[in-house]
Amino acid sequence: MEYLIKQYPLEAGALEIQYIEEFFWEFPRKKTAAEIVARLSNRDFLILMAEATLPDDPAGTIVPVSFKIVHEIRASETEPKLADLVARLRGAVAFEGRKVLYNWIGGTRSDWRGQGHFRALTEESEAWAHASGYHEVVVKTKNRFYDMRGTLDQLQFDVVKYEPNAANNRDSKVYLSKQLTSAVLRSHTSRRTVTQV
Repeated sequence: MEYLIKQYPLEAGALEIQYIEEFFWEFPRKKTAAEIVARLSNRDFLILMAEATLPDDPAGTIVPVSFKIVHEIRASETEPKLADLVARLRGAVAFEGRKVLYNWIGGTRSDWRGQGHFRALTEESEAWAHASGYHEVVVKTKNRFYDMRGTLDQLQFDVVKYEPNAANNRDSKVYLSKQLTSAVLRSHTSRRTVTQV
């Protein structure tokens, strides 16, 4: 199977992400286009969306089914949420003298899960990151997101830190990482067609 992926510039991508997040019931709070633009301005980023044909549609209507946003994260972040993330990752991820990428948000619509769309987006983001000189990619999730943890396991992310939540272990934070080596690129299995929007 060949995966159809679109790479978006900032403003258009922010609007597309705001739209597709409406299909994700598990996201307690959706990101607005303004939030996405504010986060990604003045840093390296990649906005990707996978599209697929609606099943049993003779017209072959293509719809967005999966998305991913990754961005640079620096040792000297000033935005409070990112500064907190860097502080929590100290000792688990080396920032000094290295380029680190953060898997910020992403997901696949429930009807299209298990078909490889998110893997294709991840592999495309890893190829872009490697070509852009990144050394490592990190992601944060919660213990209760079992599907996401399973996906990250299949994508060979390693747990680098676990922060227990004393009140509810399901809300414990899990931090994962992957070194971006040429061996990672050789392990990619998806065939992808990427178009710039």
